[in-house]
Amino acid sequence: MAEKSVAAVATPAATGSSATDAEEPVRRPWYGSIQVVLHSHPWLGPFFVLVISAIVFETINPRFLDLFNISIMLQQVVVIGLLALGQTLIMLTAGIDLSCGVLMILAQMIIGGLAISAGVPTVLALLLGGGVGALAGLVNGMLVSRLHLPPFIVTLGTLGAFGSIGLIYAKGQSFIPPPTAAPSNSLLLWTALPIKLGQFQITVGVVIMLVLYLIVGYILSRTAWGRHVYSVGDDPEASRLVGVRTTQLLLSVYVAAGVIYALAGWLQIGRTGQATTNVSSSLNLDSITAVVIGGVSLFGGRGLVSGTLIGVLIVEVFQDGLNLAGVHLYYQGLAEGLLIVAAVALDQWIRRVRA
Repeated sequence: MAEKSVAAVATPAATGSSATDAEEPVRRPWYGSIQVVLHSHPWLGPFFVLVISAIVFETINPRFLDLFNISIMLQQVVVIGLLALGQTLIMLTAGIDLSCGVLMILAQMIIGGLAISAGVPTVLALLLGGGVGALAGLVNGMLVSRLHLPPFIVTLGTLGAFGSIGLIYAKGQSFIPPPTAAPSNSLLLWTALPIKLGQFQITVGVVIMLVLYLIVGYILSRTAWGRHVYSVGDDPEASRLVGVRTTQLLLSVYVAAGVIYALAGWLQIGRTGQATTNVSSSLNLDSITAVVIGGVSLFGGRGLVSGTLIGVLIVEVFQDGLNLAGVHLYYQGLAEGLLIVAAVALDQWIRRVRA
């Protein structure tokens, strides 16, 4: 009788359970839904950070959201915005480009030197500058895809190489357009031409940046090439097995990024009124920061250019907001470093999601 009683207790009928109970999926914790949403919409987290940051800085200094200040911030992000766009393409393939800033400077010096010093027609100078960007990107791509060297090491090496080439070409001088040149009649400075919308003002450079974001976003989301970029970043071996030519794809990504960096050099000339090597040394870090904060995964295969654009705005909002708040420059670097660490930690957490 004792044995029968034990058996009865062990049966599903006795315990009030059913065989299907064991097959029920494990319930997610309360934050699991947030994790799933952020995994499906990587731009959403950065967007909330942008909105909250703007509200906080506006509370600290009511001038922050003035139309004039917003106009200035948009004009200041055009160069870093294009660098981050090229960086996005590379990071989607699980790579990284530490040479983007000096490549932009090299292309800028080629364009400025040819158009201003050598008297080459501006259109031809721009095309040759774009060709230099494409060639430099091809060098990076060949080393990564053909020799299978880590992108970090490759671009760390070309960071010094491209920078030195730019300095050698410029011979320590800046190329400044003649006083008669103006954005309205000079293609070289055309990107600085203002566009007034009432009290709000942007430049042609801002429009060019936004148009390029739309074009690249469309290519990534609507074309086979774009889908292959994501697949190679997510799993290069699986992509190769299904017929994706991973080597050619990586080459095309680095070349495309190089051309975008060269365009950033043109916008830099328009913004500063000269071609010079005396450009901020934080361009490389700022571009990586913007891309990571914007939700593009450091491990490839996930992210959107819209998120990158939001990340660029977040970097500018923090820099401008901290300046208006009177925060010392040292602490601004600390804030940017904490942003990077937080963004990478969030990316790691989001990647652990299980559907």
